Amino acid sequence: MISFNKTKYKQAINLQTQIDWVKAKLVKAEQSEFTNDSKEDILAQAKSRLNG
Repeated sequence: MISFNKTKYKQAINLQTQIDWVKAKLVKAEQSEFTNDSKEDILAQAKSRLNG
């Protein structure tokens, strides 16, 4: 039987959510050809969400 670790599962889901958020932010910026956020801003927001 495969062991199921709820904590690791939740961490993986949280990480995927953060990845999806960054991806969506970048896609939106690309589609609009304009964003007020710099690469550094986006990275800082991503890190903040990771640590938040």
